[in-house]
Amino acid sequence: MKTVNYSKGKVALIVAVVLANLAVVAPQAFAQEKKVKNVVIVHGAFADGSGWKSVYDILSAKGYNVSIVQNPLTSLSDDVEATKRMLDRQDGPVVLVGHSWGGTVITEAGNHSKVAALVYVAAHQPDQGENTIQWAQSLPTLPENGILPPDDRGYVYYDKAKFHAGFAADVPAEEAAFMFASQQPIKGAGFVETITKAAWRTKPSYGIVATEDKSINPDIERNLYKRSGTKTVEVKGSHVVFMTHPDEVAGVIIAAAENK
Repeated sequence: MKTVNYSKGKVALIVAVVLANLAVVAPQAFAQEKKVKNVVIVHGAFADGSGWKSVYDILSAKGYNVSIVQNPLTSLSDDVEATKRMLDRQDGPVVLVGHSWGGTVITEAGNHSKVAALVYVAAHQPDQGENTIQWAQSLPTLPENGILPPDDRGYVYYDKAKFHAGFAADVPAEEAAFMFASQQPIKGAGFVETITKAAWRTKPSYGIVATEDKSINPDIERNLYKRSGTKTVEVKGSHVVFMTHPDEVAGVIIAAAENK
């Protein structure tokens, strides 16, 4: 094998070129590491995960691995456990998304080691020692709101007469009728279960205020996000803003994934 001897000048030039290339490649590699590719979505009360289909399609087309928790809505602890099971299955860091009641769930479940960022979509966001009901009652309930008192089994349903205007005003009436018929009730006791540790205190948080929300007073969303220092955008949409404005909602999730 032939041995090539380089002068000191040539060696210095080669080293300089290699270091220059590393200076370009290393930041790009780091940027790739910073981009989270897994998204886990937690739905809210009176619904299931199927309403997230449009957001799922957008994110999947961009290469994200999207999983949707079908939480049982039987208690905060049950929903947190269902979310943690999904998080355990992910192959790396996760953006954890919660809608409405799902915001309370991700506040607790978000302490999971794989969660890199949180996204609150028209959502509750209590702190340690707080529960959902105290914030839901912190401002006047809007007249369109149709959340009923617990039935004799302790489950809470949404009033049929108010469902369209109160829950999904910007969804076509026929679709809203089906959403009502397939609604998932929530066990009312979950609303008074308290958070033991608020993940938003230690992890980057992003929030969407649905400005036309009638199920949660938008000012409650604003107050929660301001209190927590959440990066917030406002979208003119109903409580199911993820269905009617999927591009905007997906955009916030992508911003969280890219740490922007």
